[in-house]
Amino acid sequence: MHRKPTEVGDRKTFETVIDARSPAEFALDHIPGAINCPVLDDDERRIVGTIYKQTGAFEARRVGGAMVAANLAKHLREQFADKPAKWKPLVYCWRGGLRSGSMVSWLRLVGWDAKQLAGGYKSFRREVLTLIETMSPQLDLRIICGPTGSAKTRVLQAMAARGAQVFDLEDCARHKGSLLGALPGIQQPSQKHFETLIATAFEALDLSKPLYVEGESARIGRLSVPIPLVGNMRAAPCIEIEASAEARLAYLLRDYAYLGDDAELLATQLGKLKEAQGKETVARWQAWARGGELSPLFAELMALHYDPHYEKSQSLHFAQWTGRAKVPAAELSAEGIDRAAEAVLGL
Repeated sequence: MHRKPTEVGDRKTFETVIDARSPAEFALDHIPGAINCPVLDDDERRIVGTIYKQTGAFEARRVGGAMVAANLAKHLREQFADKPAKWKPLVYCWRGGLRSGSMVSWLRLVGWDAKQLAGGYKSFRREVLTLIETMSPQLDLRIICGPTGSAKTRVLQAMAARGAQVFDLEDCARHKGSLLGALPGIQQPSQKHFETLIATAFEALDLSKPLYVEGESARIGRLSVPIPLVGNMRAAPCIEIEASAEARLAYLLRDYAYLGDDAELLATQLGKLKEAQGKETVARWQAWARGGELSPLFAELMALHYDPHYEKSQSLHFAQWTGRAKVPAAELSAEGIDRAAEAVLGL
């Protein structure tokens, strides 16, 4: 019987999405919600690839086939052991080729209604890029701005709790965006997976409602914000959270307290500012870091590093900066952040 190809848009109709690629490929990026059941692990994939180059396709298929059979048997005994007769999985590999095809064949022999994703991961990747490119210009953005320590992310979270449509780019990037924005024990995703997370968030948006997003630079840590999204952000209206230096310092000491847990790492990060701030200043900051003196360190980082660049960068990057709305925030406690969120929504 001729079967209609299963396209990327059909994936949500399946109970389980199975990524048959190697663990390294899966870690780089994958369809959200997919489980990794490789038919060849990373070492096996390298071995088969080497045989293919040195000996040819037949020998690679012979050796690889034995590995695939062993791995499929393992998955049938373990991952798929409790699946009912009516289980309906969708399987994909790189291009929708031998790896996913072999798994689908075995699953169908068992009796499950397994399907293979046409075009594999590559087709999903194309959809991600197309979705970002087509949706970014349609977003009715409102950019939340403010100098470092203005609690912009917390304000966005408080707005979301009040029903506003909010998009947290820093959460997708697993990074706070600044020099010291790396999160302890958390690695940033790959560029591809960052874009997958963005596209997944876009799918849930209501284009008829405004979308509030923090005023980010074109890079968050080592990741690049997609150009179509950056373009819309740069043209969107801005709302600035205005808080005093004292309120911001108090907030930073709470929000970045974990930086004191690894004094040597913090000192190393500060070393990257020697060219911009001079050896003497950075040496003082590193001494404070190693001594756990975060209050004077953060105060000087604000005064000498972050704040001097803030106004210039905002006016350079955001076309509507001069006409921005301003929301005063006397203090940035939980209650103060809630008041700021309500004020933004009241504009």
